[in-house]
Amino acid sequence: MNRLDVIQALMQQKNRKNYLEIGVENGHIFFRIKSTFKIAVDPKFIFDATRRFGKAIINPYNLNNQYFEKTSDDFFAQDAQRVFSGKKLQLALVDGMHTYHFALRDVENTLAYMEDDGIIILHDCNPQSAGAAGRFEDWEVGEWNGDVWRTIIHLRSQRPDLNVFVLDCDQGLGIITKKKPESVLNFTPAQIEALTYDGLVQNRESWLNLKPADYFYEYFGLKRV
Repeated sequence: MNRLDVIQALMQQKNRKNYLEIGVENGHIFFRIKSTFKIAVDPKFIFDATRRFGKAIINPYNLNNQYFEKTSDDFFAQDAQRVFSGKKLQLALVDGMHTYHFALRDVENTLAYMEDDGIIILHDCNPQSAGAAGRFEDWEVGEWNGDVWRTIIHLRSQRPDLNVFVLDCDQGLGIITKKKPESVLNFTPAQIEALTYDGLVQNRESWLNLKPADYFYEYFGLKRV
């Protein structure tokens, strides 16, 4: 199971449509989504107008896409109020800059424009090595997930209005919904900053509220496909 599987299942079986994607890059996920209201945000899209046209032929839903080639911070500061003035979000993929504070801002900014039953999917929450969990400037090879895992711990510690867990698939898919949490943590932001990857390794399941991939179907009451 990967993030595309999760998004498509929620759209097909839970009728979640209005969609935001932060961190689009080449559009591998974005162009496949079937929704008449799709917002793409990325500081640098890795596709041109010709590819946009071709993707609209393959998937006519892409005709209505809105593209914002800028940082997510700038999008929320400059455009979000207008873009979401008449239509709130029902589903979002947050896959932008993989650092604690960037990801946290993206999640909290997105929540401000979501329906009460909206769902955020946060990618890169479960790094499998110290290198994958390190700083971008130190990254050399393989996957780089950064410290998005701290964002999960922050939300579970500081947002009692949210239920947050991580599916153990696709490098860790954080699922964030506006529901009473099944369990909480008690870290302060300063304590979260001081956490180490070794600590994550020792406490992975409890800190991330880590769930097997199939829990996704149980939580949302979906049929397995």
